[in-house]
Amino acid sequence: MSTLEIEVDLLEPVSAYCTDIAVVVELADGAALATPLWWYPPLLAATPGQRNDIELSPYGVHWPDLDEDLSIEGMLKGLKYPGATPPSPKAEAAE
Repeated sequence: MSTLEIEVDLLEPVSAYCTDIAVVVELADGAALATPLWWYPPLLAATPGQRNDIELSPYGVHWPDLDEDLSIEGMLKGLKYPGATPPSPKAEAAE
């Protein structure tokens, strides 16, 4: 089995935004990375304005109003908050 080698500078975020259901980060290599918003309860509980007040760093995304940070590496690995629970099917249908 081989290990995928990716140049770190290609993983740098160039833009980011939140929808009602996902955090979307566009990377320097042109790829887009989307993770479910429910993975991050502080972001899920925030207002749309707070969610979209975003600062980028070479390795991740920062929400200054919420003092919240996500790394690109963590998002790629599928890391979520301990205890984060998916919405019920009824809640998803209402969105």
